[in-house]
Amino acid sequence: MNEKTSFKPSLSLTDATMLVAGSMIGSGIFIVSADITRHTGSVGWLMFVWLITGFMTLTAALSYGELSAMFPKAGGQYVYLKEAYNPLISFLYGWSFFTVIQTATIAAVGVAFAKFTAYLIPQLSEDLVALDLGFLKISPAQLLSIVIIVFLTFINTRGINSGKIIQTTFTLAKLLSLLGLIVFGLLFMKPEVWSANWDAAVMWDLHKLNLDGSIETYTTIAAFGAIAASMTGSIFSSDAWNNVTFIAGEIKNPQRNIGLALGLGTLIVTLIYVSTNIMYTGVLSLQEIAASDKDRVAVSASQMIFGNWGTIIIAVMIMISTFGCNNGLIMSGARVYYSMAKDGLFFKKVGVLNKNAVPGFGLWIQCIIACLWSLSGKYGNLLDMISFVVVVFYMLTIIGIFILRKKMPDAPRPYKAFGYPFLPIIYVIMGVSFCVLLIFFKPEYTWPGLVIVLLGIPVYYLIARKDIKA
Repeated sequence: MNEKTSFKPSLSLTDATMLVAGSMIGSGIFIVSADITRHTGSVGWLMFVWLITGFMTLTAALSYGELSAMFPKAGGQYVYLKEAYNPLISFLYGWSFFTVIQTATIAAVGVAFAKFTAYLIPQLSEDLVALDLGFLKISPAQLLSIVIIVFLTFINTRGINSGKIIQTTFTLAKLLSLLGLIVFGLLFMKPEVWSANWDAAVMWDLHKLNLDGSIETYTTIAAFGAIAASMTGSIFSSDAWNNVTFIAGEIKNPQRNIGLALGLGTLIVTLIYVSTNIMYTGVLSLQEIAASDKDRVAVSASQMIFGNWGTIIIAVMIMISTFGCNNGLIMSGARVYYSMAKDGLFFKKVGVLNKNAVPGFGLWIQCIIACLWSLSGKYGNLLDMISFVVVVFYMLTIIGIFILRKKMPDAPRPYKAFGYPFLPIIYVIMGVSFCVLLIFFKPEYTWPGLVIVLLGIPVYYLIARKDIKA
């Protein structure tokens, strides 16, 4: 018998913190500031978007600490939703997670790795065609993305220790390289650019900045919609911090270390993200940020700092960043499907650990869906639209803290939500505001995600009915 019956607690606090930070930092910080700048048109509002996203992320992470201490087992957020609400709500989260949230993110990060590899090896460009199937044209970048996803999946089927070595090594490398970029950028920033960007008279002038340099003013109501739309990028860049909760069964002293890892990891990344954007505004004008080639702000900034070597430096940095990010996403995602299978809501085989004490079948199922998303080329659009659903589930989970305090008043709580009840309430208010503004002003960012979630309802009842008959 080569199967294992339980997970092995192998991850230290440092490993868990690196998983939080490493899963958050992918390619977003190198790209999305261009779109945010086009929506907001000023340094003050650019920084506001990143700061408010950082505040929401930190608040949510500190709130999740209570739940992770109460339920220190594999599945994380899926388990919290089941305990606070019911199996249907938790299934809808798991369904959305499997169909789009995790798998499409893995695909997007994989293709981002390939796109920047093409800076070093032009033959891997996304603009070339490697296979023409008639109904589908596949680029070398998509093929490389699939190779990376399959490789990292294989590594993670070999056991948690294989995955954690990659995660810790690559996360440290990306944190140090980002810190180096920030330091060099601030040392060699252009005083005239800094002064123009941070001029008190214009830094809070909210408007739309077009690629040709022209501007469009907003009505008061439209301004709120613009801020919400710009936050989809920063929220995507700051997402996946909760992945550490999925592997709670493999963390040493999870009641203590998960909450600490969530707080430390999100704080580190928030500081890095804000500092990176400050650096951008010291070397690039707002127009240069907004009009960066294919939104690659970091490439433009690095070229200003390091000259011709700038492109290569950023390409290597993003390759390191996305490789480590995908490892964390792949490692943690399969634990959610494992928990669903244990509840009879997913393929039974996914709920079985292999000889290396990891859900090997779940890892390969996740790999297949992520590879299909890579081939589709539609992952980017879906990720823009899924931010709405992600925030909805975050809000439901945080509201679950209030429900569980009523439902299970005597349950052990080794760690309690920081700032309760005020900070969790503030998060929910901010989350509701974000979602409502998107519904009214950017409906195309909301309905596709809602459709995906709602499709899970008939699937749930089909599975539940089959389970009852069995």
